[in-house]
Amino acid sequence: MPAELLAERPATGCPKHMEYGPCGGVEFDGTCEVGDFACVFLETPVVRWHGGSAAPAAATSPGAERMRARLATTRIVVADFPARALDAASLRACAGALRGSVDAVLAGDSGRERVQFPPAYRAALIRAQGVEVWSGFTCRDRNRVAMEGELAALAHAEAAGVHCVTGDHTRTGSRPDATPVFDLDSTQAAALARAAGHLVSVAEAPATPPVERRAARLLEKERAGAEICFVNHAGGVEPVAAFLAEARGLGSQLGFIPCVPVVLDRASAELLKTFTTLVLPPGYLDGILAARDPRAAGIAAAVELGRGFLALDGVVGVNLSGGTQAGGELEFARALAEIGAELGGAS
Repeated sequence: MPAELLAERPATGCPKHMEYGPCGGVEFDGTCEVGDFACVFLETPVVRWHGGSAAPAAATSPGAERMRARLATTRIVVADFPARALDAASLRACAGALRGSVDAVLAGDSGRERVQFPPAYRAALIRAQGVEVWSGFTCRDRNRVAMEGELAALAHAEAAGVHCVTGDHTRTGSRPDATPVFDLDSTQAAALARAAGHLVSVAEAPATPPVERRAARLLEKERAGAEICFVNHAGGVEPVAAFLAEARGLGSQLGFIPCVPVVLDRASAELLKTFTTLVLPPGYLDGILAARDPRAAGIAAAVELGRGFLALDGVVGVNLSGGTQAGGELEFARALAEIGAELGGAS
């Protein structure tokens, strides 16, 4: 691990102890996700990465090698993984439904429950079903020693990628009684994951304040070791294209994977609305819910938007993003598989 990561971080006043903020949880009015006060990074210039060059690790994860080879030849489809937390049977069933239709699943935190299977164990369960895993990796619940151990385990489990996010605060979600850790933030975690031999992705929220500094902040994550950026819901093809152009103008060489919102019914619409600072294409949600067959309309809308994203220069894939109510995970996975197949996933 770079020695610079061991240095004591400055006290920024951020509830997540971030040095390279802000996170994606800033509300549209500039307030923090944790309370009714302004994000401390709104008036702060972009914090430059000072952790050293992002040199590839001596040993590369076999999963990372496979995914880099796939990205070199085709654009990929990644699906959010909708299985229930702490339910191995649900994980296996959802993985089976998605096998052969998507190139990987983004297996991060459950949207409802903070208590999860450890990422590497979850990855092993899913990979046993023949599905590549892009593992979500948050800083909320682990100190850096635990993070190093988890990253080593993810390499052993042959995770295709590691998606580094700072994570929601424990004051939000199902376990406000838990102590937030946030020993590192997403930028520092990206450096740690790259040093552990992983293909590293990060997220950026183009529509979230401070909008004018989001691309520049992303560049610092790239300098830390990120290779891929998942672009949060930003309002459709044109806003994403503008953000990509801004990032390229600053010198970014990242590959981009925009998020495609998947809405099939009111349950999936309500879950999507819980996503931080969600911005959908105009009329997207209402058009699906007003349709005679919302499921069919939602699949068609996701395919159309996905194709629009895949036509953009710099886009290396799309992320089918969303979920549904408890009990509907398998059916949602089947719908994701239909969308993935239409977009050429796992072809």
